[in-house]
Amino acid sequence: MSTAIRGSRWFPSAEQGFRIERDTTDLQGQALRHEYAYGITRCLPEEASPEALLHFVQGHWGIENKVHWVRDVTFDEDRSQVRTGTGPQTMATLRNFAVSLLRLTGHQNLAQTTRYDNAHRPEALRLIGA
Repeated sequence: MSTAIRGSRWFPSAEQGFRIERDTTDLQGQALRHEYAYGITRCLPEEASPEALLHFVQGHWGIENKVHWVRDVTFDEDRSQVRTGTGPQTMATLRNFAVSLLRLTGHQNLAQTTRYDNAHRPEALRLIGA
């Protein structure tokens, strides 16, 4: 569902708002929860149909699940103490490189792979040609 909201005093540059209804299930198909997610966009209704908005949101979550979640959970990025200078950007680049390298070499479970590679460092170094 999307609604034109042009001229709203709360979101002056927004053109439309939308609501996505989601049902979440466990791996056995049992219902866990029913929820609504809301969003706003600068795209005019002619530029972004409800189907296009859904596609945009799904694309965002694809990135979130494939990259950000892995960095947050597997590499524990949120607890990093690197906070000054170019350190945070450098560490983010190294984490992205590690995620890309592991995916390009066919690894699916990155947490398991990083634990294995940590225990078998010569094999891990072979991934980068060392």
